[in-house]
Amino acid sequence: MSGEKNLEALLKSMKPKHNVGEFVFCKTDNLGEINLSQIIMTFKEEESITIIAEKNVADKLNLDYSFVASWITLTVHSSLEAVGLTAAFSNALSKNGISCNVVAAYYHDHIFVDKKDTDKAMEILNEFSK
Repeated sequence: MSGEKNLEALLKSMKPKHNVGEFVFCKTDNLGEINLSQIIMTFKEEESITIIAEKNVADKLNLDYSFVASWITLTVHSSLEAVGLTAAFSNALSKNGISCNVVAAYYHDHIFVDKKDTDKAMEILNEFSK
């Protein structure tokens, strides 16, 4: 199953889900000492490896971070070829002064917003399905 491509259908059925917890973006040069089952995401960049993890995991590993986020999953199975979904929700969030960091995974889009903006972000994202 390749996922939904129709923007209107995506927006109407995206049903945001707040994943409870505090999440942080960190960097490392070595994954050898990190239990990958505790990591939400890794991405290898030229400068280092970015990790998204629960804050308590990062604290135990003594990893630096500067941004504590909430994780919101759009539960609709969006196609990686869908056009406009990220633009639509990021524009709505930005109009309300909410920064978002987006990860597009195989099944769903995941949005990381500042902890203080969680409730407002959920409210804005839920407006699309009304």
